[in-house]
Amino acid sequence: MDKLSLNTLGQHLQALRLERGWSLSQLANEAGIAKSNLCRLEQGNGNPTIDTIWRLAVQLNVPFGTLVAPISVPLGEDGVQVRLIDQGKDSPQVDAYWMRCAPHTLRHAEAHTPGTRESLTLISGWLEAGPEGATTQLTPGNTVTFPADQPHLYRTQAAEATLIMTITYGAEGQTS
Repeated sequence: MDKLSLNTLGQHLQALRLERGWSLSQLANEAGIAKSNLCRLEQGNGNPTIDTIWRLAVQLNVPFGTLVAPISVPLGEDGVQVRLIDQGKDSPQVDAYWMRCAPHTLRHAEAHTPGTRESLTLISGWLEAGPEGATTQLTPGNTVTFPADQPHLYRTQAAEATLIMTITYGAEGQTS
């Protein structure tokens, strides 16, 4: 992530934390990250993982898109890139993302807020995705919807996969 995006994310994260009257220690403990990492992130330093941003969003009770909305570059790690396309304003809140997974990627995603669902439409490549132990194989044009409030995964084979992902938040993830 570039320096401008890191600064923007850090300022936004700090504002959300302070709105709630939380200390750095409180948010870091709840999100399961080191206080020093959270401090660096709020200062526009570090290199947060997608999982770290998800943990912070869950603890702040905001959609992932609320944290990344000000960032215009794709977020990426371990062969996965994600970019917010649009963030819904209605209830339930629905966020849309462009996502690309490199060849031979296996990404395990943590559970999102209760009631959250993901819908994936594959644009190109091949993808296996869904709750761990109940995945679906997708080819271009296929769509799958699954509960994302449990651990789930994304797996590619020899070619990269490009997809559109929509996340529909349950009652606890609707505040922004």
